[in-house]
Amino acid sequence: MNGILLRLAAPLMSFGEHAAFRYRDTTGFPTRSALIGMFAAADGRSREEALTPDPATGAVPYADLVFTVRIDRPGHRHTDYHTAGGGRPHKQGLRTSSGDYRSQKASTFISHRVYLADAVFTVAVCGPDPLLEKITHRLEQPAFAPYLGRRACIPDEPLVLRGPHPQPVSELLTRVPLSLPAPPRTEQATVPVDFVWEHPPAHVPAANADRELADVPVDFTPTRRFHHTRRIWRTTEPLPAALYAARPPLDALTAYIQQDTTP
Repeated sequence: MNGILLRLAAPLMSFGEHAAFRYRDTTGFPTRSALIGMFAAADGRSREEALTPDPATGAVPYADLVFTVRIDRPGHRHTDYHTAGGGRPHKQGLRTSSGDYRSQKASTFISHRVYLADAVFTVAVCGPDPLLEKITHRLEQPAFAPYLGRRACIPDEPLVLRGPHPQPVSELLTRVPLSLPAPPRTEQATVPVDFVWEHPPAHVPAANADRELADVPVDFTPTRRFHHTRRIWRTTEPLPAALYAARPPLDALTAYIQQDTTP
């Protein structure tokens, strides 16, 4: 399948798996749910209708997509001590699940929210060409602004590196500029970079599944939110050290984007 290439970078991002109530976690890389949610929002779909099957074909939107994640820079975890509702008069603060207002004594809701700080991921999104072209167009002209897991986590530009391409995974391995935590040493020919795969990678036939992840969205409706699980595979690949893009990487990324479009 052809694929598009996205670069997910921001000061903060968060991709929850078991996030609920007082503790909001994050995985160490973009989840399937977060990526599909971003595509649906860019297309102007509400949470209730984001995954509604096509009435003509019965196909579920985005189900045919396959993601390969390159972890350029894993970042580091940052936990935010978050409060909401405090300091407001009674009956102007937060409500309980039954619809009543929280008591004045318990008016402040405290939660801990975990983020990835200074992380960068490059993602190959493979699927049918019409869907890839639509996603590319909508990310460039979104109905709702893209964000990386939480609304405050706005992605850096460029978000879209390349539209439909016949060998997107090969691009990740050999051509797309690489944002590393530190520059390679002068004598290094290659650098080790972690990848996350949705299927066993063909070049590592003996690879074992890394874990199961509950991030396949079934329903985004807030009151009926539900996800299935999937297996993921992780490998460490030796990438050319010459792919390293020094900070700020905009010049290297611009050159990559334009290399096949410049007359």
